[in-house]
Amino acid sequence: MSRSPGGASHRVTFLVLAVGMTAGALLQSLVIPALATFQEALDTTQADATWILTATLLAAAIGTPIAGRLGDMLGRKQVFVAVLSVTAVGCLLSAVATSLPLMLAGRVVQGLGAGVLPLAFGIVRDSFPAARLAGAISTLATLAAVGSGAGVALAGPIEGAFGISGLFWVPLVLLVLAVAAAVLFLPSGGTRAPGGVSWTAAALLSAWLVCLLLGLSRAPEWGWGSGRVLGLLAGAVLFLALWLLVESRARYPLVDLRMMRLRGVWTANLVGFLAGVGMYASFAFLPQFLQTPPSAGYGFGSTVSESGLVMLIQTGSSFVTGLVAGRLAHRISPRSLLLVGVLTGAAGYAVMSLAHEHFWQACLAVVLIGIGFGGTFAAMANLVVAAVPPEQTGVASGMNANIRTVGGAIGSALMSTVVTASNGPTGLPAEGGYTTGFGLLALATLAAAAAALLVPRARREPVVPRRPEVPTHPQAALVPGGTLAGSGEE
Repeated sequence: MSRSPGGASHRVTFLVLAVGMTAGALLQSLVIPALATFQEALDTTQADATWILTATLLAAAIGTPIAGRLGDMLGRKQVFVAVLSVTAVGCLLSAVATSLPLMLAGRVVQGLGAGVLPLAFGIVRDSFPAARLAGAISTLATLAAVGSGAGVALAGPIEGAFGISGLFWVPLVLLVLAVAAAVLFLPSGGTRAPGGVSWTAAALLSAWLVCLLLGLSRAPEWGWGSGRVLGLLAGAVLFLALWLLVESRARYPLVDLRMMRLRGVWTANLVGFLAGVGMYASFAFLPQFLQTPPSAGYGFGSTVSESGLVMLIQTGSSFVTGLVAGRLAHRISPRSLLLVGVLTGAAGYAVMSLAHEHFWQACLAVVLIGIGFGGTFAAMANLVVAAVPPEQTGVASGMNANIRTVGGAIGSALMSTVVTASNGPTGLPAEGGYTTGFGLLALATLAAAAAALLVPRARREPVVPRRPEVPTHPQAALVPGGTLAGSGEE
């Protein structure tokens, strides 16, 4: 069995990373079907209960690129272990919480667990041989998406077996196992970036992301024209401008803007943004559509468990697609896989928009959506990793994940606004809202397909990642290394 530099086998390394990433991804979505139960258990309002989800989203947006940068600089194994440990503490806080403030404190800490994604990609790039690199990254990227979807499907059974606190105890067990295994088996070493962290840039990045995501997530409730939403969006623009200014002048930027302008990076980020608009909205609104009683003129009256099983079909399709994509990584270029993926996802949303009278049509739609996004995110991860030098793998992957999150927030807010714009005779959302909403998600995913055409063409043969010469300035030798899927040309 082949060995990583630190002595751990590649299979063991991959398994440890997969467990840690899956636990973190589950925490993002396990609470979605249980928000009403949390509202009752914590004696709070529906509006306040939604902060259980929003708090984690905001913390993840802040923590992901910072964790990626710290891993690039301090060592990815060390930061990976630290992030998992902190996330476990957050799980413990929420598991024992009997009040909303303690629950939210735990959820904020849990959000930092999203930082394991760029760290895992960096560890794989440092320790895996070139022949296995693309396949491993494809599968890990798919696991992140599958974990988020599986949380929606598994929430009901976990809550039924262990109670509401089980939604945190189960991931906590996985996290503890992952921390112990990471300490014992993950390889140390790897390429490190020079310099430090610009905490001013980190604060400004956090500020504009919080303003943007909070404004988008609350717009359907507060109103798009409300002073709070407009103020938050204006603040996002202001802090974004300041962040760009600070990053452009920083000796050691948190996010290298020259890197972000590489063609292989910005095109993958554009596809990620547009695909995110479609993917994340499906987690909330497909179950809602399925659970609508037929008396509304549409829907199937599915129970929470039944709709969860349908969503499990979607996540299963994504997982299988990711495994296949990993094995075909050296036969099919990530660019081609990306294009096929987004087109398949768009077809799934088109089915939900135009043909949802029968249950089998909904099942067909979720299979197409699952296949589409499994292929999309597997390909996208390889494109980003291949376009940047090894020492920038973490921060580049972290920003790509953040950009997908921003797209998801826009898609969810747009879908919520359209679906709730008008009610039918039963008081439930009118069917036309879903038809229009799923149609818009299909259009956004088609736009992602158009953006995929801009991605640099792939190389068929992987090049062994090479360690770049140490530059006199951190931006002086920004030459893409280890190209697998395409060049990082500007």
